[in-house]
Amino acid sequence: MNKEMETRLDQQIAFLNEADKLKNTIRATELCDNSRYENSAEHSWHLTLYAMVLADQAGPDVDITLVIKMLILHDLVEIDAGDNPIFGDLDHAAIEAQEQVAADRIFGLLPDDLRLTFRAIWDEFEAAQTPSAQFAKSLDRFQPPMQNLQSGGGSWIDFNVTEQQIHDRVGSKITIGAPFLWDYAKTRIAAFFAAQTAK
Repeated sequence: MNKEMETRLDQQIAFLNEADKLKNTIRATELCDNSRYENSAEHSWHLTLYAMVLADQAGPDVDITLVIKMLILHDLVEIDAGDNPIFGDLDHAAIEAQEQVAADRIFGLLPDDLRLTFRAIWDEFEAAQTPSAQFAKSLDRFQPPMQNLQSGGGSWIDFNVTEQQIHDRVGSKITIGAPFLWDYAKTRIAAFFAAQTAK
């Protein structure tokens, strides 16, 4: 093996080893069976499966392969910046700044060609201006409510969330890239809250 190839492999493996740390980032969402909180690596994997299974919900200009790449990369910055629950009290500007620094460091471990490619994919996801990024963002917002419904409320109970807060913070985001998914979710969310009120 020549020295250039060995150096490239060293960088690739360093990145992959660093990415393993995402398994230690605990999220606010519980698993569907309510047994424990998921980690961000599990969330990213689950979202790629959502993209494959729900590809028929994507618009005609959505590139599902690109969506899968976005979803596998989108939370790597949480290795440094941590998870920020959507219903938490958040300083969005500070979080964005932390995540930009994290992206510089983490993607900077890669060889230049991969660094540029992966960072461009991550930036596209964050900007949410393209159909693929909008669909990816919609899935990222759709998955937690599906898990909360399955687990009996999950983070909605933990954060004392109202149905209106879900509409405002989650529904508005899902609607942009996957309106039928929000139609599906909101009826089930309404039924959940109606059942809670009836208790």
